[in-house]
Amino acid sequence: MGIFSFLFGNKSNQIKEYIDKGAMILDVRTQSEFNAFHFENAIHIPITELKSRVAEIQNLNKPIIAHCKSGVRSAQATSILKANGVDTINGGSISAMKKVIL
Repeated sequence: MGIFSFLFGNKSNQIKEYIDKGAMILDVRTQSEFNAFHFENAIHIPITELKSRVAEIQNLNKPIIAHCKSGVRSAQATSILKANGVDTINGGSISAMKKVIL
């Protein structure tokens, strides 16, 4: 098992489970990254705005799969949301998410 597998694990099964239970996808990348490509129906809240917009996510009353370009910002988002009582997983990088969703 490599260091990245140890730290981040295989998220595919967890992502699929969350999708099956109606999770929303939260994209925490910048506006330009989002404009270049995003998943249909993804919620876009840049990580720099997330703390001030947590209530928007809480009001959805749905599990959340956070993702970004590499998985670092989505890890921050997951921590913020979990600290605020939102059922959230870190979906990691957009390329990892594409493998599961597309």
